[in-house]
Amino acid sequence: MTEQSNFSRKTASSPQRSPARRTSLFERADVAFGLDGFGVKPVPANLPDGPRAFAPPRQRNAHVNQRDLPQAQASGAPHEQAAPPPKPAERAVALRGPKVRVDHEVLEEEGLISPGAPVTGLLEEFRIIKRELLADAREAGDDTARRILVCSPHSGEGKTYCATNLAIAMAAERDIEVVLVDADVLNPSVSDRLGIETGVGLMDALADKSLRIEDLVSPTDIDGLFILPAGTSSARDSEYLTSARTSQVLDRLTRGAPNRFLIFDTPPALAASPAAELAAHVGQAVLVVRADDTSRAALDDAIQLLSACDDIKLLLNATQFSPSGRRFGDYGEREE
Repeated sequence: MTEQSNFSRKTASSPQRSPARRTSLFERADVAFGLDGFGVKPVPANLPDGPRAFAPPRQRNAHVNQRDLPQAQASGAPHEQAAPPPKPAERAVALRGPKVRVDHEVLEEEGLISPGAPVTGLLEEFRIIKRELLADAREAGDDTARRILVCSPHSGEGKTYCATNLAIAMAAERDIEVVLVDADVLNPSVSDRLGIETGVGLMDALADKSLRIEDLVSPTDIDGLFILPAGTSSARDSEYLTSARTSQVLDRLTRGAPNRFLIFDTPPALAASPAAELAAHVGQAVLVVRADDTSRAALDDAIQLLSACDDIKLLLNATQFSPSGRRFGDYGEREE
């Protein structure tokens, strides 16, 4: 740094200053170098009393080698910590069970939707039902919303009939996989409705950690439709369904598969516990009630048992009521 005492306080062109007042550094620099262009003004002597705002002192510029700075600092941009690279998206597991063939004659005998058959009023009704379920699942945007439980308060109210028809109707959607899970471990009937043989299934995967659930889900000859049998029942079915293993197994089926839906056919809510236990693992529940048969008390009790699911929908089965007085099957029919 230059020695400031070497500068003379007086020049031939500068006026004489009172020896009682010491000149400031700025004034001395002005005398020596002519700094009038910097607009340095004297501080007023009559400043008002009270708080005053002071600008922070300017820091001296240290000599820094620009090559030693990060690129953002060297360019004058604020330094930000680099964001970690995004995690790669998880890939859905492939469903690799043995392929099975659905007996279409049995479908017709059971009064179920038969793919490839002419459009019926039954198909149109389940198209309306599936639209609401698909829309709610996509709006929620999470895996659990694509797990749909189908239940009823009592037996004989049509839960398996509705679950099977719903699965077939949803499988007709493009680019959608539907896994129909026979979760009625006490009275499995999905396989009978489809005319296929039963085998190792859900309960076996929950009991045996060496089994991979994707190896037990069988594709069918109906495009987009897969079947997961109930498996082997035991005295510990309830404990298996409430274990952490259930969450792991179901997560494995839906994780990374935004177009895969699980439909569970469960025992009646008021007859066995699996429906209430699985309700904690699904995002939507369809409670099937039979017109002129299911009581209000049974309906309230079933809703209470399924309360672990936040979205419970009611499906009125076996009703002849139509607000317009017409049925879907009437559309396009020629009147005599």
